[in-house]
Amino acid sequence: MSNNMKELRQAAGLTQAQLAEKSGVNVRMVQYYENGFKDLSKAAFETGLKIAEALGCDPRDLLRK
Repeated sequence: MSNNMKELRQAAGLTQAQLAEKSGVNVRMVQYYENGFKDLSKAAFETGLKIAEALGCDPRDLLRK
């Protein structure tokens, strides 16, 4: 499944490192999710929630095409 994480992060004006710090998710995982090496739809709910909160969006927005 495709994800919108990179677009949402860029719209929020955050770097990958800033998103990682703000969400508490390891920067390597942010990179993996953005580049499709890991499937964000299969991440733990808590991980998706942390990223969504850091981006100020609904968790479902991360997975919309």
